[in-house]
Amino acid sequence: MKLELVRDWMSRDVVTVGPDTLLPEANRLMMEKHVRRLPVVGNGRLLGILTYGDIRGAGPSSVSDLDVAEVSYLMGQIKVEQVMSQKLVTIDQDATIGEAAELMLQYAIGGLPVLGPDGALIGIITESDIFRLVVHGWRRTQDDSSTPYTHYG
Repeated sequence: MKLELVRDWMSRDVVTVGPDTLLPEANRLMMEKHVRRLPVVGNGRLLGILTYGDIRGAGPSSVSDLDVAEVSYLMGQIKVEQVMSQKLVTIDQDATIGEAAELMLQYAIGGLPVLGPDGALIGIITESDIFRLVVHGWRRTQDDSSTPYTHYG
């Protein structure tokens, strides 16, 4: 796995939002596109990343006495830039998958924005991409092996 490069496994069609995007729109986009993180891009630069945790953290506490309509109204006024994570850990497309996995473990994060030489966002590598690589490698070893495996389930 150390020889596999980020560029070969990253997702290139990255769903992004601008800093002025309202939280309900960002949340809808995440659900619609089945993504757990949205890079926030402004003026061609990566500004932050928005996760479901960021969205949950923006809501009122469970002890709040606000009613549903008030909560909905208030959440509808919050912009992504107000709650996005700005402490970014990024990676280069020429880094190895091992380096990407190490960073994800070190910082307890599930994905890394991939930046090109000019600093522009060109992809994202996630734990799901790395898991896909592991399964791909496992299947290759199974195809090369004459020993069948048993599936329990």
